[in-house]
Amino acid sequence: METNFADRWNMTIRVMLADDHPIVMTGFAMSLEGQGMDVVAQVKTPADAIAQYRALQPDVLVLDMRFGEELTGMDVARQVLAHDPAAKIIFLSQFDQDSLIKETYRLGARAFMTKDCDPDELAAAVRRAYEGGLYFMPQIAQRLAQISVQGELSPQAQLDDRSLAIFTMMAEGLTNAEIAEKLNVSTKTISNISQAVKEKLGVERPALITRLAVRHGLIEP
Repeated sequence: METNFADRWNMTIRVMLADDHPIVMTGFAMSLEGQGMDVVAQVKTPADAIAQYRALQPDVLVLDMRFGEELTGMDVARQVLAHDPAAKIIFLSQFDQDSLIKETYRLGARAFMTKDCDPDELAAAVRRAYEGGLYFMPQIAQRLAQISVQGELSPQAQLDDRSLAIFTMMAEGLTNAEIAEKLNVSTKTISNISQAVKEKLGVERPALITRLAVRHGLIEP
């Protein structure tokens, strides 16, 4: 017998968390439980995430994007969805590269949340996923809208995480030496990367670099 929406709303949502950062996971678990949800498991490895999902069948899986192991969150999601196509998965990551965000939604994720999100926002995403819908953080929705309008020309779409971080610091006016000191690498390394970034994005002058970063929401105007 199918459960109607009113009954679903009154049911406790069973959530499983998979993240290799215990402090992050514990904090979100406490927040979700404080809002009446049942955190049925907290796991730290991709293998445990797959095994415990199959064993516990949670309503929603909140899944870290990267575990520092051979398998990633995307690998876990593919295996979970192959076993249970109706699985409701929310990705949690400190990375927000455009191509990564798009790929998670294409895979079948219900939401992509950054690890610095407000716990209440994660709870809202869990409820939305449980109801069968999609959830978009405002900044994620803006980024995806920019992609649809501007295509794949944004710095976020064209640069990897390290290059994007360096580009952002360039846009903020830091010199190669200052960036090198921040990242604890040689000035020559930063010089090579910054030149490659400029060539890839087709910008050279500092003013244009800053303008491009502002346009794509990387720094405040």
